[in-house]
Amino acid sequence: MCYSAQILADYRKFVRTFGALMDIHEFARLFFERADGTSKAKVPKAMADAFAQPQTEAEREIKALIEKFNAEQTSKLAQDLFKQRKRLADAERTLQTKVTKAAAESQRIATDKIAWTLGKLEDIQRTEPKARDSRIFPGHYAPVMMMEGGQRVIKPMRYQCRIAGKPHSYDIKYPGTYNARRDNLEAFWKPLFGHSHGILVVSTFYENVSRAKMEGRELAPGEKDENVVLQFNPNPAHDMLVACLWSCWSAPGEPDLLSFAAITDEPPAEVAAAGHDRCIIPIKPENVDAWLSPDAADLAAMYAILDDRDRPFYEHRLAA
Repeated sequence: MCYSAQILADYRKFVRTFGALMDIHEFARLFFERADGTSKAKVPKAMADAFAQPQTEAEREIKALIEKFNAEQTSKLAQDLFKQRKRLADAERTLQTKVTKAAAESQRIATDKIAWTLGKLEDIQRTEPKARDSRIFPGHYAPVMMMEGGQRVIKPMRYQCRIAGKPHSYDIKYPGTYNARRDNLEAFWKPLFGHSHGILVVSTFYENVSRAKMEGRELAPGEKDENVVLQFNPNPAHDMLVACLWSCWSAPGEPDLLSFAAITDEPPAEVAAAGHDRCIIPIKPENVDAWLSPDAADLAAMYAILDDRDRPFYEHRLAA
C-alpha cells in the first residue's frame, strides 16, 4: 500500500516535462467547490501555490478562489485560537488554586490545539516552499496525467478511487481503494483496468511498517509491536511515473468526482526486507503513451508494461 507520497504538484512542470495540457476547467471546478463549501477537498499546499503567479485570466480566477478559501480558513482558525487561549487561561487559573485532573487535561488539550492552529495559520501565510507541501495522503488531491483525444492531459483527482456507478458509501466500505492490487485488476478493478489509466509523478513514498519486521526479528514474549513510518527513496534519485487507474463518478445532486488509485505489486527485495509487503509500480518513460491508451482487448500488453517497469533500488529511512 502506498500510504503517502511526495508528488509533482506544480502543473507547469508537468506541462513542460510531458508536453501535457492542463484541464483548467477541472482545476477551476475543484477550487470553486472548495471555496464555495460544496466540497471538503484536501488540496496539497504546493498544488494551490502553483497558481500564485497566474498568467491567464482563468489562472487569476483560480488564484482568487484560493485566496477566498484561505481567508475563510484564517478567520475560522483565528476564532478557534481565541477559544483555546481562553480555555488555557481558565485551566491555568484553576490549577493555581487547585490541581484537578479535568483542569490539567484541559490545559494539555488547549496547549496542543493552540500549537496545531498556529502551525496551520503559518502554513496559509507562508510563501517559502517546504517538501511537505507536496505530500499527499489518501483522500488528498493530486495532478494525474491521462489521455484525452490523443493528447496527454493533467486533471486534479482524489487519491482514493470511487468507481463510477458505486454508491457514496463505497469510500467508507472500501477505505483501501487508494491502491489497486495487481492481482485484483481483472476482478475488483475490472471496470477501469484496460479502460482508464493514469500516471502520478512521485519522487518518494512512505509506508507504515512493523518495527519488529523492519528490524528483522520476532517479538519478545509479552512485547507489543510498534508502527513506524518509513520513507523510500529511489536510487538513483528521480521522478517515478506511477501506474494508476482512475474513474469519473457522478450522481444526481452530487458534484462529479475524479479519483484514482495507484497500482501496487509484490515488493522488491529491499522493500520486503524493510518490512513492507506491497510496492507501487513505476513505468518506463517510453511506455507512457501505451499505458495511457489501453486496449481492453489486449490486457496482456498492459501487464507487459507493468512487468517492464522502472526498477530503482529503494533506500529507506525513518520518516521525519
